[in-house]
Amino acid sequence: MVSSPPEKKRSLMQEFGDFLKTFGVIGLAIAFVIGAAASKLVTAFVNDIVNPIVGFFLPSGDLKTLHYNATNLTTGATSTFAYGDLISNIIDFLIIAFIVFLAYKVLSRYKIVEDKSKPPK
Repeated sequence: MVSSPPEKKRSLMQEFGDFLKTFGVIGLAIAFVIGAAASKLVTAFVNDIVNPIVGFFLPSGDLKTLHYNATNLTTGATSTFAYGDLISNIIDFLIIAFIVFLAYKVLSRYKIVEDKSKPPK
């Protein structure tokens, strides 16, 4: 039986550096920060541009204020369903999802990310 030489002791900082390199934590952190900033931009775009344009065609004048009041016939209690804010958040999500899709298409064209939709060669 051949025994391999014992591994050289590494410092905690060396192990931490290897961990960061192995799992790509730095790239993931950068992507997270950029994604959060892009999300803020899209949300501002939806709130400041899209909602007022849609609101221009609505009687209330604002997409986020759309709501429906339902009254319980037995107790008389009223519930408000604020669906305008939900619609606004759906628009926000769809724009962000489309931007991510476009980024994926560009990165896969330049072979930066692997295109999983095509069969392997």
